[in-house]
Amino acid sequence: MGNLKEIETAVSQLSADDLTAFRVWFAEFDAKRWDQQFEEDVAAGRLNKLAERARQQLKDGNCTDL
Repeated sequence: MGNLKEIETAVSQLSADDLTAFRVWFAEFDAKRWDQQFEEDVAAGRLNKLAERARQQLKDGNCTDL
């Protein structure tokens, strides 16, 4: 199972129970990948400009409580 088409075909042939299990697994897998990428971006300073902009907006009173 090496390419996207093969994966799509395999997923489309899953039973309802297996598809449910796959959804759960994939949601957890995807969340872990997203967290990992976010942590790498923070460590590399890729979010520094956005953080500074947010701090400035808060300082300037341009934020509202949720």
